[in-house]
Amino acid sequence: MTFKLGLIINPLAGLGGSVALKGSDGADIVNKALYLGAIPKAALRVKETLSMLQSNIEIYTYPGEMGADLARSMGFTVHIFGAISAITCAADTEQAARDLSQQGIDILLFVGGDGTARDVFKAIGTSQACLGVPAGVKMHSAVYTVSPRAAGELLQKVIAGEVVNLLDAEVRDIDEEAFRNGHVRSKYYGELRVPQHVQYLQQAKIGGKEVEALVIQDMAADIQQRWSEDEIESDTIYIVGSGSTTLGVMNELGIDSTLLGIDIVQNGILLESDVTEQQILTRIAGKPAKILVSLIGGQGHVFGRGNQQLSAEVINGVGKSNIWIIASKSKLESLQGRPLLVDTGDSDLDESLSGHTEIICGFEDYVFYPLGRWE
Repeated sequence: MTFKLGLIINPLAGLGGSVALKGSDGADIVNKALYLGAIPKAALRVKETLSMLQSNIEIYTYPGEMGADLARSMGFTVHIFGAISAITCAADTEQAARDLSQQGIDILLFVGGDGTARDVFKAIGTSQACLGVPAGVKMHSAVYTVSPRAAGELLQKVIAGEVVNLLDAEVRDIDEEAFRNGHVRSKYYGELRVPQHVQYLQQAKIGGKEVEALVIQDMAADIQQRWSEDEIESDTIYIVGSGSTTLGVMNELGIDSTLLGIDIVQNGILLESDVTEQQILTRIAGKPAKILVSLIGGQGHVFGRGNQQLSAEVINGVGKSNIWIIASKSKLESLQGRPLLVDTGDSDLDESLSGHTEIICGFEDYVFYPLGRWE
């Protein structure tokens, strides 16, 4: 399965550091740094990261020094979008983040400092998994790896299908003008969703094994929170898939769900149980809807085994972004890096669903794991 890597290089990141300008934000500082002889080095930083990655990677990026030049020189298959300014600026980074996140990429790799992280956050928030390669002067944000090599090692784990946690990490920046005058004023701007590798079940208790009942309780708490957020704006229809995990979650939420069928829930109330494909399509017509599914079968199928009522028409009607997958880390680990599988009968849909995706493993506990069709 090809891994789709988004790439944004801020070519001016860190430019002011070598000439003692305490940062690189703003055209005036950039021009001054260049006048003083500063040499851009951001591309060299991420080159080390990319050199560690495998050949089954395609890179989605912006033209020239924002990524295309480096990716092409390293022999990657490159997809280029957008246009850039003569001297790149924050607006270029923001637009690139928006454009690339719409291309179905698995992760967005960006290279820069705190200013770059702010630009990426402004564009995409937590809607897209991303990772920062440090290249700036100011590095207060928690979205960057400790080094370019660390970024490469982390991406290797993600691509290999290891269980990798997804965390919301802080984006922070300081007032450069105050910093130049000897005052450090760090400000919180928001969060980006980034992968972070931890030892499997690091936080688990009782001999390092997950306790199924506690995992189900935590998943149910996360789903309840999501439902509450959805219903502030609309009465969303929830299509609940079959299986013991979804059954356990529904029971925790006080809903008398079925084990082998598909159920319809709205506002915390079971509307219909064991429904057909046509009943689902009737319910969701013209209404916001989401699908909650877990793994079915020993091969880790998400769609196409035991839940054929969730047809290609249903899934297309709901939309990829409205699918929630729940699974324990133990089940994911048992797959030994093999991707979760989709087999909807529609090869185009299967392809569009493929890629790394967020899996709910507990309350605000998410991992990044591959989803794909059988090859």
